[in-house]
Amino acid sequence: MDKVTRLEHLPRVGKTMVNRLHNLGLFTTLDLLYHFPFRYEDFRQLVPINQLRAGQSVTIKGKIELIANRRSPRKRMVLTETLLSDGTGSLRVVWFNQPFLTKNLAIGDEVFLSGTVKVDMLGPELVSPAYEKATTDSAHTARLVPIYPVTEGITQKQIRALVKQALPLADSIGDWVPDEIKNEFDLPPLKDALRGIHFPGDEAEIEQSSHRLKFDELLLVQLKAESVCRDRRSIRAPTFSFQETEVQQFVKKLPFTLTKSQKISTWEIIQDCTKDQPMNRLLSGDVGSGKTVVAAIALYNAALNGFQAAIMAPTEILATQHFASLTQLLPDVPIALFTRTQHAVSEKGSVAKLTKKKLAEAYAAGRVPIVIGTHALLSEGVQFRKLGLVIVDEQHRFGVAQRQVIKEKGHGVHFLSMTATPIPRSLALMIYGDLDISIINELPAGRKKIITRLVEPTKRVQAYAFIREQVSKGRQVFVVCPLIEENLSALIEKKSVMVEYEKLSKVIFKDLKVGFLHGKMKSVEKESIMEQFKLNQLNILVSTSVIEVGVNIPNATVMMIEGAERFGLAQLHQFRGRVGRSDYQSYCLLFTDSESPRVMERLRYFETHSDGFALAEKDLETRGPGEIFGTMQSGLVDLKLAKVTDKEIIKQARQAAKKITPELRRYPEVVAKLSTVWKTAHLE
Repeated sequence: MDKVTRLEHLPRVGKTMVNRLHNLGLFTTLDLLYHFPFRYEDFRQLVPINQLRAGQSVTIKGKIELIANRRSPRKRMVLTETLLSDGTGSLRVVWFNQPFLTKNLAIGDEVFLSGTVKVDMLGPELVSPAYEKATTDSAHTARLVPIYPVTEGITQKQIRALVKQALPLADSIGDWVPDEIKNEFDLPPLKDALRGIHFPGDEAEIEQSSHRLKFDELLLVQLKAESVCRDRRSIRAPTFSFQETEVQQFVKKLPFTLTKSQKISTWEIIQDCTKDQPMNRLLSGDVGSGKTVVAAIALYNAALNGFQAAIMAPTEILATQHFASLTQLLPDVPIALFTRTQHAVSEKGSVAKLTKKKLAEAYAAGRVPIVIGTHALLSEGVQFRKLGLVIVDEQHRFGVAQRQVIKEKGHGVHFLSMTATPIPRSLALMIYGDLDISIINELPAGRKKIITRLVEPTKRVQAYAFIREQVSKGRQVFVVCPLIEENLSALIEKKSVMVEYEKLSKVIFKDLKVGFLHGKMKSVEKESIMEQFKLNQLNILVSTSVIEVGVNIPNATVMMIEGAERFGLAQLHQFRGRVGRSDYQSYCLLFTDSESPRVMERLRYFETHSDGFALAEKDLETRGPGEIFGTMQSGLVDLKLAKVTDKEIIKQARQAAKKITPELRRYPEVVAKLSTVWKTAHLE
């Protein structure tokens, strides 16, 4: 057996168990070693039988005096009953439907039993305890017992047994972290950390082992970030001079004043583009904070320098929204829209529809300085004459392969990522390493705070009456339906929306105009519905999370969210940001059938907090980094232990990466580890 041994080749691992292990992402013995416990049960204290108390979690060492199976006539189950003694007293033990125990255990065997004590008129009893023959090398009892993530059909005992079987391989796994780094940060050897995380002797060993393994995960992220930065420094990019006069005139014509953070972010981007190294910046802003105008200034400055610029969006709805916004902001600049179904050019206030071929020829010849599109821009036939700036909105919503093509198209150009998901700086540093970050953390002046209410089920009728009142004033309403499960298909998503649509359009608001939007619809159908809603031809729009980002309907004042407990705080905040985009007072109504105190506490927090960055931090604390980005493939190395709150370890990993990277060739173990880990993962 070695670290690449397939689990199906291990003793007593049949086909059914292999499939279940695969569901946990476990395929080899190395996977077992990196399948870490998420908590431990403390069964270290041996308690004499005569000192047992009801409710105690204990470990008992004793000798089996009697053991036998009998069938329960009423419940039709097999009971395995045992009498255990330890010299201070005797204890009844019972297991349900485990008749094989009479073959594993025999009278006279000394065993450890760990469980919770029950006491009745006959004395103390253990029901279905963990058991193990008494040795000095216990795995399931008489120690800090690891508790692992499992799946249906696999028990904790089975996982522990498999991990224990694989544990000797820890000695043969190369310790890829250089000795000087381990010494500087007082890190234990990898083999000791792997042993200590699975079967620790005490809490201190858990702490030391988890620190080392978290460090390894974060060091990989930071090494990749350093590599990206180093590669970027070796590439030459076009330099844009700051066209100060024209940009100032543009800003003066805006119907609003830029916020302080908008000005700072704009200046940071302008300055990056004056250098001959490619910009690689993330622009993170709260919902409605005004990222589009910052992007517009960057695009305009590129065009004034004679370069072309492209802005890519993950959906046609968002691309069309950008096209509408930018043609208003930059009416004198030719701007193209290139999606799977739409091909148009806007110039001097008029929009002309072109064929796909004609439009591609126009920007290949350099006649169109700004192009807005979806992943259709990634097709092989799309070429630019003088591309200098690429802006990608919500980059994490593109697939890994698409993101790589984006990078290749933008090779040697300035690159800006934008996200409407507020990313706490701590998470940004953890994920992106040395990616430059601009944060817009304030809203434009004059915006009214959105009133958010968690509506009790008994007050649903009043909520509907309130919605009707808003519609009577000419306002519009979003209704968001939850997905039933994370891996939900588009077909079931459609069903969720249609059920709500039928209820609202035919029962609750049958006199109003209600529309629906879901992921199963064709792009043309989505565009048609959004256009109707934008023109106020629909009073209410029932939708899934397709409206989460990029939809701008200033007349919409109510966001009603069904099944609010199914969404993270960051995603709820995105929904809420679809309203409150005008001078009208706006409202967000949350509905949930959950009675969980934890859920209610989270939704109450959302009800009273409107700062997207604060909500993102809360999501990190309660649900982890994945919750901020949803279920997309984020491109991160698999972080099993490290958390964004491990700020000291993140700092250490960054310091170590900066020391290793300049002399990477000195560390073949690091190079080998990086090449293995980053074959399939990508960090943009």
